[in-house]
Amino acid sequence: MRRPSALLAAALLTAALAVPASAADTDDGDEGFTVNDPRVTESSGLAASRLHPGVYWTHNDSDDGPYLYAVDGGSGDTVARLTLTGVGSPRDVEAIAVGPGNRLFVADIGDNLGGTWPYVWIYELPEPERLEDATVRATQYVVKYADGPRDAEAMVVHPRTGRVYIIDKHEDGGHLYEGPEKLSPSGDNVFEPIAPVELWTTDAALSPDGRHLAVRGYFGGIHYAWNGGRIERKGRLSVPLQVQGESVTFSADGSRLLFGSEGERSGVVSRPAPGADGDGASGGPGSRADGGGAAGDGTGDSVKVGGAVVAALVVAAFFGLSRRRRKG
Repeated sequence: MRRPSALLAAALLTAALAVPASAADTDDGDEGFTVNDPRVTESSGLAASRLHPGVYWTHNDSDDGPYLYAVDGGSGDTVARLTLTGVGSPRDVEAIAVGPGNRLFVADIGDNLGGTWPYVWIYELPEPERLEDATVRATQYVVKYADGPRDAEAMVVHPRTGRVYIIDKHEDGGHLYEGPEKLSPSGDNVFEPIAPVELWTTDAALSPDGRHLAVRGYFGGIHYAWNGGRIERKGRLSVPLQVQGESVTFSADGSRLLFGSEGERSGVVSRPAPGADGDGASGGPGSRADGGGAAGDGTGDSVKVGGAVVAALVVAAFFGLSRRRRKG
């Protein structure tokens, strides 16, 4: 995936200040954990298993292969790696979600060329009943957009209907795209734009009851009421500042949101889910959203201002180090 220049500054500052995440104190891992597997260096998607409580599925961004990793949220250790067959060579896998009947959906929808590939793919496979390394055959679906190619990193699957939705990635905000009622393994599956999303989106998640949509970006997030796909903005999400914030999922019981990041031994940070505080949104300190709109509602210039502050701090640190080197 493309990494914006402002993100590099944020990554430097975060790496300097962040305290490494530790394994959860509880067995279910819903309070956060660290991905310990050295093979997982670009965790770009996250999904809580319904079949195996406390287990989270993830995958690398690109240059890894057709692999999925099941991570124990209590220890952060990988308990299974799945090798997908029947899907060719993945290009840019960006999201994963659990659908009805414990079906895993994997979104190979990223486009590092800025939205030039004429089609992308979604893979579907059964979640294995036993957690062990295995080879699983997946169904591959060809995906196109009604309004032309685009870059995307977020996919959700409705927990009851199984309908698949994608949110494209654009700095000025994107759109929620609705797929066919049922994906077809033959021919093209055309996704139609149905609602604007006010965020530079890197991932999204639907709550287990299908009522809440959480959308995250690099530095913030928005909570929408699902409303049958005609989403209604409800408030901001408290999104942690991470080296490269890439993923989000609801816990299996819907009480928590877990936010993941790329990088070696990346941390997964837990926050209360929409509705957990009684009003469906988190409004405490640090809740931010990056997008376009009026100031004060989590949109507008928040990312530009935040990026400028981060960049200024990093520049100051850089010059400080340079001065010390010159003195040495």
